[in-house]
Amino acid sequence: GCEQLTTVDLVGGIHKTVASLHMESWRTNMNKSINRINQVLPNTSADNKTDAIREWMELVIDKRGNFKSEHYRYVKEGINLLELALWKAK
Repeated sequence: GCEQLTTVDLVGGIHKTVASLHMESWRTNMNKSINRINQVLPNTSADNKTDAIREWMELVIDKRGNFKSEHYRYVKEGINLLELALWKAK
């Protein structure tokens, strides 16, 4: 049962998404959030593990969304500056 569950290993694209984030502080923050569950689970009772995992998943998904939005905002800002510079160079 859940009594033995002490770690969660993520699979899929989350690690690629984190690696592509613009700021190192964002990558560090995300990696700490992802790894947090493995600090929490060993000390969580079997009855509460499902809730702990659910809360952790929501936190990671929300943070990912926020950082991706910020990342795209910075990219768009950079593109706009480049377009302006090219326009002025004409």
